[in-house]
Amino acid sequence: MPKLTWQKSSFSGDESGNCLYLAATPEGVLRLRESDAPHEIITTTPALLDHLIRSLKAGRSPRNRNL
Repeated sequence: MPKLTWQKSSFSGDESGNCLYLAATPEGVLRLRESDAPHEIITTTPALLDHLIRSLKAGRSPRNRNL
C-alpha cells in the first residue's frame, strides 16, 4: 500500500480523541479512520461516501434498505 497523507476532518474539532481522518490513494480510493482506532481503516469510493453523507444529512439511516 502506498504511503497515505491523512487529513483530519474540519468537523472533528480539537484533539479530544474523536477525530475522523481521510486519505485518498493515487487510484482515487478513499480511506477513512478514527483517531481512537487508527489501524482500523474503511475503504470506499468518492461516490459511495457522497451517497452516505447525503443520506445522513437527509435524515435517512444507512440501515434503511430504501436508501
